[in-house]
Amino acid sequence: MCGIVGAIARCNVVPILLEGLKRLEYRGYDSAGVAVLNASGLERVRSTGRVAELEKLTQAQGLSGNIGIAHTRWATHGAPEERNAHPHVSGGVSVVHNGIIENHEAMRARLRAKGYVFVSDTDTEVIAHLVNSNLQAGVTLFEAVRKSVVELVGAYAIAVVSESDHDHLVVARHGAPLQLGVGDGENFAASDTSALIQVTQKVIYLEDGDVAEITLGGVTIVDAKGDTVERAVHVSQLSAAAVELGNYQHYMQKEIFEQPIAVANTLEMVTSAQSISPQLFGAAAGEVFRDIDSVLILACGTSYHAGMVARYWIEGFAGIACNVEIASEYRYRESVPNPRALVITISQSGETADTLAALQHAKELGHRYSLSVCNVPESALIRASDLRFLTRAGPEIGVASTKAFTTQLAALALLTMVLAKMRGRLSTEREAGLLKALRHLPIALQSVLHVEPQIRMWADKFAQRHHALFLGRGIHYPIAMEGALKLKEISYIHAEAYAAGELKHGPLALVDKYMPVVAIAPQDALIEKLKSNLQEVRARGGELYVMADQDTKLTSSDGVHVIRMPDHAGLLSPILHTVPLQLLAYHVALERGNDVDKPRNLAKSVTVE
Repeated sequence: MCGIVGAIARCNVVPILLEGLKRLEYRGYDSAGVAVLNASGLERVRSTGRVAELEKLTQAQGLSGNIGIAHTRWATHGAPEERNAHPHVSGGVSVVHNGIIENHEAMRARLRAKGYVFVSDTDTEVIAHLVNSNLQAGVTLFEAVRKSVVELVGAYAIAVVSESDHDHLVVARHGAPLQLGVGDGENFAASDTSALIQVTQKVIYLEDGDVAEITLGGVTIVDAKGDTVERAVHVSQLSAAAVELGNYQHYMQKEIFEQPIAVANTLEMVTSAQSISPQLFGAAAGEVFRDIDSVLILACGTSYHAGMVARYWIEGFAGIACNVEIASEYRYRESVPNPRALVITISQSGETADTLAALQHAKELGHRYSLSVCNVPESALIRASDLRFLTRAGPEIGVASTKAFTTQLAALALLTMVLAKMRGRLSTEREAGLLKALRHLPIALQSVLHVEPQIRMWADKFAQRHHALFLGRGIHYPIAMEGALKLKEISYIHAEAYAAGELKHGPLALVDKYMPVVAIAPQDALIEKLKSNLQEVRARGGELYVMADQDTKLTSSDGVHVIRMPDHAGLLSPILHTVPLQLLAYHVALERGNDVDKPRNLAKSVTVE
C-alpha cells in the first residue's frame, strides 16, 4: 500500500529518498511528499502528482538535508489532495505513516482540546500532534514516539523527525511492514526492501511493537515490552536489476514473460529429485501432515483463487477435506474450529493485513498447525507460520499479480502430491509422471507465451466492450475468476466469472452480440458439458473467445474465436490456462490507454484492513 523511506547520512539524502519512492511506486499511490532537516529547520514538499513531479518541485526549491523522511500515499482517510499528503507536521515534528489508526477520532478530540489545530482529514495527523505533545514534557524524540505509539489503536508503520533533534530518526511498527537498512556511517528505513537496495543490501526486519532510533552510527531497538533487543541483520538477495524494467514496456508484461523462470526457480528442489518429501515444507512437516485430517485455506484476491484451485487438487487427488475462506470474511464470522486442520495462508507479500489477522484468529480458535505459501522470506506471514514454502517468483512490481499466482499454484501442486503420497494415494509410477510434468512445466509455459499475437488481435475488439463474461468448469472455474479479476483490475471493463453450468441459471440473460464470453476449454472430463454451454451462448448471439487444448476439436468460425493451447496438461492445466488470460487483460488495457502497472484505486500490497 503506502510507501515509507527514511534516511540519515552525511550527504544530502533527498536523492536517496526520491529514488526510494520511485522504487515503491508499484505499490500504488495518489500523492507523495518529502520532509528534511537542514540549517533552516524543517522543510517539506508535497504533491498529488507522480514522484517525478515531486522531484521537480524539490529541485525547484533546492531542497536538501542530511536527515529526512518521504512517503507515497494511497488515500484512506481524506481525498487525495495536497493537504492530506504525507509527511504531516506539528510544530517542528514531521511524520509519515502507513496503516490505519482506529482511535483517531477520540485522539483528535483530545488533541483539539489541548489547542492543536488540524489541517487535514487524515488519521495520521493525530500522530504528529501526539508526538509533539509528548515532546513538550522535555523527553527525547525516541521517548516521545515510544510514549505516543502506546496510545495508538490499529495498524501503523511510522517514521518521525523533529527539528529539535537533527541527529535521530525514529521509527515504529505494529501490523504494517517496516525495515531498517544498515549502511557505513549512514542508515535507512523503508517499508519495502526494494527501496533500500540502492544504498545497502543489509536489512533488519522490525517486529510488531518495535520502536527504533536511527543515527549515523547505528540503530537502537526497543520491543513492545520496553526491553532493548538485537534484531538480526540479513543480507538481501534482491538485486537492483530484479526491480528494473529492462527491455519491457511495463512491469506486468515483464512478469508475465518471467513466469517460466519463476516457476522453474520455485520447483528447483524437485527438478532432479526422484521422489518428493514433506520436508519441502519444513522440518516438522512430516509429523504435522500425518496428524491433520482436513485443510483450511485463507487468502485474499488472486491468492484466494490459487486456494480455490488447490481445493480441487487436495480433495480430488489427496482425498482430504478442504475449505477455502476469504481471509477478510473468515475472522468476522462464527466458524467451527478443528485443531487437526492444517491452516494454509497464501500471500505474495506476506504482509496482507486481512490474511495475517485471519491466521491470528485461527490460532486463537485453537488451530494448531499453520503453513504459509509466500514470496517474501522475511515477511510477517512467514514468521507467524509453523511451516512455510517460499515461491521464488522474485519481486513482483505490477499491481496485477501474475507470476506470484502461477508460482503459488506450482507450490500448491507440490503440496498436493506430498499429502497424496503420505496417504497412500500416489503410486511410484504416478509420482514419477507428475515429477516429469513439473520439470516440463517451465517449457510448457514458454510455449503458451507464443499465443500473444493472437491475443493482441482479440484485444482490439475487447477494448471496445464494457462488460465480459468468463466461463470455466471444475478446476478451471477459479482460473476463469482470476481472468475476470485481471481484466477488471487493469482494463476497467466490468467482468464476471461463472461456473459454466450456472450459465442458464441467470447469467445467460446478459448475453447478446455486445457481450464477449471467454471460455477455458481444456480436454478434460467436462469438455462435452462445456461445449453445450458454449452452444447456448452462440444461440443468443454472444461472441465466444475460447482457450482450447489442441485435441478439443473446437475450431474458429463466425462469432467463435479459438486459441490453440498445448496438449492437455492434466493436473497442471490450470497453470497453463492462466497465461493467455493475463495477456488478454494486459493487451486490452494497453488498447484502452490505461496505466497497466498502476491501475486506479488499487495498491499492490494491502497492508490495512
